[in-house]
Amino acid sequence: MAFVTAMFLIDAPASALNNLGQIPGSRTDNTVGVKIIPTREGGYPYVSAQAFRYWLRKTLEQGEWGWVAAPVYREAKVAYTDANPLRYWDDDLFGYMRAPSKRESAKAAREADESRAGETPTKETVTRVSPFRVSTLVSVAPTGVVDDFGVMSRQEGDPVPHEHQFYRTTLKGLFSLDLHAVGTFTYRQKTGYLNLDKEREREAKEKGLEHLVEVKAYRLPMSERIRRVSVLFDGLAHLDGGAKQTVHYTDVSPDLVIMAVTKGGNNVFGHIVDADARHRPVVKLEALREALAVFADDVLSKVYVGWTQGYLDEQRAHFMDALSEGGILADFKDQIKVSHPREAFQEIVAAFQDEGNKSWFS
Repeated sequence: MAFVTAMFLIDAPASALNNLGQIPGSRTDNTVGVKIIPTREGGYPYVSAQAFRYWLRKTLEQGEWGWVAAPVYREAKVAYTDANPLRYWDDDLFGYMRAPSKRESAKAAREADESRAGETPTKETVTRVSPFRVSTLVSVAPTGVVDDFGVMSRQEGDPVPHEHQFYRTTLKGLFSLDLHAVGTFTYRQKTGYLNLDKEREREAKEKGLEHLVEVKAYRLPMSERIRRVSVLFDGLAHLDGGAKQTVHYTDVSPDLVIMAVTKGGNNVFGHIVDADARHRPVVKLEALREALAVFADDVLSKVYVGWTQGYLDEQRAHFMDALSEGGILADFKDQIKVSHPREAFQEIVAAFQDEGNKSWFS
């Protein structure tokens, strides 16, 4: 099976991209804190994987690529999507869990809700492991957090004080996409693999999906699977989101991304970025060279490096020198392709659509 594995960096020069809510015992009653991993070395700001996936979902929904998002239904204290990957692309790529309540009151409420007219009938629990996986985005080094004090003073009377935290750092994240799992829906009686119940199986048959009897699965046509993956990467290229954008305006699209199609889901690029003594991000060329040499048989595509000019320019120049004759990466100069991050995402999309690469989706 083939996976897209990637490492990416987001420059956060003065940001508060994922908050934890009010801080008890603070100077003001409405102080908002940022999420931090405390360590002996200091605090590492982070963005949860859930927040990142939310940014990506919203970017895809608001874009002009034809993304088909699942409706979300609410029941008392739970919410869930329609859980139908045959129709909805996010149910396919991001996974789901839906366990319908069997209480008569819940059943009556569902039947009375007119917004659920097109809902897929669900009588048993259906679940799907997400083909798209993403890590927590963590600061490359510990950093201090600024407590910013402000007031609301446009009204008559005393100003209303408020505070929030923000930080300056580079966030590092990893993602992986199981290309085999995209558009392939199992009906095995196992948690995470009962993607299709009897109702969804019936719909798969009506749509004429390929039936993989031995693995108990139905599969979308290749063109549809490639289209869904291509749009996902368009969304990654245009990623938008994050908290406190009104006052910090942070571009969350990757400033540096390194990705390739590999045989396994383990991320071969997970250790090629670290921090120097001044807590600045450093691309470790020796680590990249070792990864490409050790996993030479596992890397199925070119290595797409998207690097924004203006971000770590000195290191970018050093990276380009390493690809030239006599450089530490010279042996891989024909395999590594360097461009802008948005162009890198476009190039890997073009590789998905190449007839010669359909085996990646097998």
